[in-house]
Amino acid sequence: MIKIGFGGGCHWCTEAVFQALRGVTSVAQGFIAAPPPHDSFSEAALVAFDPDVIPLSVLINVHLRTHASTSPHKMRGKYRSAIYLDGTPEAQVRAVLDAAQPDFDAPLITSVLPLVAFRASPAQFQNYYQTDAARPFCTTYIDPKLAKIRKEFAAFAR
Repeated sequence: MIKIGFGGGCHWCTEAVFQALRGVTSVAQGFIAAPPPHDSFSEAALVAFDPDVIPLSVLINVHLRTHASTSPHKMRGKYRSAIYLDGTPEAQVRAVLDAAQPDFDAPLITSVLPLVAFRASPAQFQNYYQTDAARPFCTTYIDPKLAKIRKEFAAFAR
């Protein structure tokens, strides 16, 4: 299994997105820090996956398409758009980002950073979508992301 971190929006959303994919063996929701100047903890999910079932390129493309990967909005301190590496070669990730860029109208702002530290969210927030998908937050923000996965990445949807 390979581990990689993804951050960009609310970690409840990020967790649900990756839990919806075949080949993802675990998703830990929480906060990730990288080396300075990105050492403040930002909402993210730590994802373990089987590359024989789902390629890294698919995970990255799902990530780019399920959060505001081109928007430098004011909440970027809390919601840093990033891919956090825990052993995955940076060049491999950057090649996927470069290949995806033509699909977007604006430049991708997603950083590629080393994963320095992970801190899990409190237990009551883990598996947020799975424990009550009818919550207003889930129906407003997470359901559209899952619909996008079923439409654009159907071969990898659970």
